[in-house]
Amino acid sequence: MEPYVPDTLPIAELNFRQLLPLVGQANAALARYDGLLQGIPNPAVMLSPLTTQEAVLSSKIEGTQATVDEVLEQEAGLVKEGEKYKDIQEISNYRAALFSAREYLQDYPIRLGVVRELHRVLMDSVRGQDKNPGEFRKEQNWIGRAGCTIEQATFVPPNPVRLPDYLIAWEQYLDSDDIDFLIQAAVVHAQFELLHPFMDGNGRIGRILIPLFLYQKRALSQPMFYLSEYLEHHRDEYYQRLKAISAEGDWNGWIAFFLKGVCSQSEQNSERVQRIRLLYEEMKLAIQETTRSQYSVHLLDAIFSKPVFRSSDLAQQLNRDFGVHEKTTPGLLRQLKAAGILRELQARAGRRPAVLCFPRLVNLAEGRRIV
Repeated sequence: MEPYVPDTLPIAELNFRQLLPLVGQANAALARYDGLLQGIPNPAVMLSPLTTQEAVLSSKIEGTQATVDEVLEQEAGLVKEGEKYKDIQEISNYRAALFSAREYLQDYPIRLGVVRELHRVLMDSVRGQDKNPGEFRKEQNWIGRAGCTIEQATFVPPNPVRLPDYLIAWEQYLDSDDIDFLIQAAVVHAQFELLHPFMDGNGRIGRILIPLFLYQKRALSQPMFYLSEYLEHHRDEYYQRLKAISAEGDWNGWIAFFLKGVCSQSEQNSERVQRIRLLYEEMKLAIQETTRSQYSVHLLDAIFSKPVFRSSDLAQQLNRDFGVHEKTTPGLLRQLKAAGILRELQARAGRRPAVLCFPRLVNLAEGRRIV
């Protein structure tokens, strides 16, 4: 099999009769979702569980098996070991890459340099760390069953000698304006996957780029639209549609699949954001009534941004950010436990702090009752 030669961007001769009705539906659904985002005063705090869920599901497409609650527990000090720990570390890296990209995009557009930096963060100290993190490949790679030769491959990405030119063309396309930003987002993601510029981690980087690109195009007020839930639930078709581009030049089929995904995920994300916002407003009243504390909103934001936590970490955060005396926090946490708002996962023992969780938010993020 010969290395793939990518199509020139923008893609010519798309079937707009097929695609434009889907474009209209997807744009409307995404606009409704972004309207909800714009109504949230602190989306990075309130929607932190959605970012964790995206990291879990995007990594799951690549074979990891950890869940949202396991990631949160790991970060709160309930240590997992073996393969589970490795999976959780990959997910934590994905989330760290999302956060760093968010900060970067406040001042700069997407560039190949930031894509390399995201890859370096993603591959830090995990499986694949020996495959040149942060560097575009200089070797020919291929995709197929484990141990197959290039002759047996199902897909051979572009020749590494030509790869820099293809990547520059891809970067230039990011800065251009195609007929519609959602069609362009579909092309940006697929072309990146087909270029397969890294030795490992291409799928996850490509999925991170979707909300970043939509934010850059001002289609989103925050880079917080996550498509991995839809792609994971339709994993076989996801890969088949990408393969059909290289095998048959079927860009229309891929773009139609992508637009349907945006429409479906926008509706699901909107429902989840509304539930999180309602929970936040409910807890704002409940925590104030329970604690009668001037720090109740700060406490609420802290447990929303990190719904599984060590008591000592929370005390230090409230002291550092809001000047709450560290001796004040234990009493507040006891009140929230007594009211059933928080649950203890691990009791304090000697110098080891207690580990607590906010069950309703963890369950909402996971989409099922787990704590």
